[in-house]
Amino acid sequence: MDSHEVDAQAHSTAEAVARRSYGKLVAFLAARTRDVAAAEDALSEAFASALTDWPRNGCPGNPEAWLLTVARRKMIDSIRRRQSGELAAEQLLHEAETFGPDPADAEIPDRRLALMFACAHPAIEAGIRAPLMLQVVLGLDAEMIASAFLMSPAAMGQRLVRAKNKIRQAGIPFRIPGREDLRDRLETVLDAIYAAFTEGWIDAAGTDVARRDLAGEAIFLGQLVTALLPAEPEALGLLALMFYAEARRHARRNPQGDYIPLAEQDSALWNQQMIDDAEALLLRACALGSIGRYQLEAAIQSAHVARCRTGQANWPAVVELYDALLSVSNNSPVVTINRALAIAETLGATAALDALPKTAADARLTEYQPYWAARAELLARTGARDEALQAYEIAIGLERDPSVRRFLQDRQSSLENCPARSKHSRRPGC
Repeated sequence: MDSHEVDAQAHSTAEAVARRSYGKLVAFLAARTRDVAAAEDALSEAFASALTDWPRNGCPGNPEAWLLTVARRKMIDSIRRRQSGELAAEQLLHEAETFGPDPADAEIPDRRLALMFACAHPAIEAGIRAPLMLQVVLGLDAEMIASAFLMSPAAMGQRLVRAKNKIRQAGIPFRIPGREDLRDRLETVLDAIYAAFTEGWIDAAGTDVARRDLAGEAIFLGQLVTALLPAEPEALGLLALMFYAEARRHARRNPQGDYIPLAEQDSALWNQQMIDDAEALLLRACALGSIGRYQLEAAIQSAHVARCRTGQANWPAVVELYDALLSVSNNSPVVTINRALAIAETLGATAALDALPKTAADARLTEYQPYWAARAELLARTGARDEALQAYEIAIGLERDPSVRRFLQDRQSSLENCPARSKHSRRPGC
């Protein structure tokens, strides 16, 4: 193996560890010190050391343990630089006790769930809890998180730093809270898991390094939560929702990588076992007698996949479920957009346009691609060609996924060649 191949192998191993274990390593390092920022800095330095050491000495048999050992030394060195004298000795002794024996041969415990519940502590500002989990547990950068929460990257970055300082200063423990506190924190944990899944869901082909295996990670965390809380209906509902969506992964792109909207997907490509698992989870959740957002979203997915059995989508049921979801989601503009698209299938495009939110009512919609794609589709169906073309232009400019952008461009081109009332009936954004 030449030097280039050795370098490539070291980078590949480090990248795989980061993708597989970043959150687990941060959670382990920060569990006792309660200093998330210091744990992230030490781990970053450990990865940098790995990229120098591994090409020279070979990749270790247990790269996670190697990184933990180096990161732990980096954290102790950092304390030594900041402090001196007896205070430093006392702190270093504490750190040594904190980390315990060398973990080189030990199994690294998965403490991510405890870290997530710590991030949901009431001392942390409510609006930053889920973004904080996405960064420290799942390793998303501030720009990606800002996009998911419709904020500027700079503002999101500043709020994340303040939240990490709060954890350290307040000494917030990294543990699963008692049952009396669990319900108050669970909703935020579920929101973060679903946000991570949604980011992973965007990468249908699984080729985006930044989004790596986020959907799989989110499902794994959802399974951890349901194992911990088997009688929490919303946790079961979220896991069902993720299974329904993941079951359709291989039908969302054709062999050429082109985007295929839900209405045109080949249901034979859907994962039936995953759908059956989702149905069972949703039934368990419903039996607990407390309906919430995730159960309703899962029920909408269930109505969509009914096409496997009947050959037809159950649009009236979808609209009815969106009505219920709207009432529990504080009139979310995202839910309103999807509801409008469902209305188009039952009452027509004009009624759907009336149900679509207005940008004047929510400025965030001006940069939300699904809004403009939905508006373009509905306008095209009503024959408002010029307005539809303009909306497609905005949607194309906002879309990040090349395959979805090509799909929108094709729709726009078809409309340009069709001056009369559009005969398109496909639904974008699914």
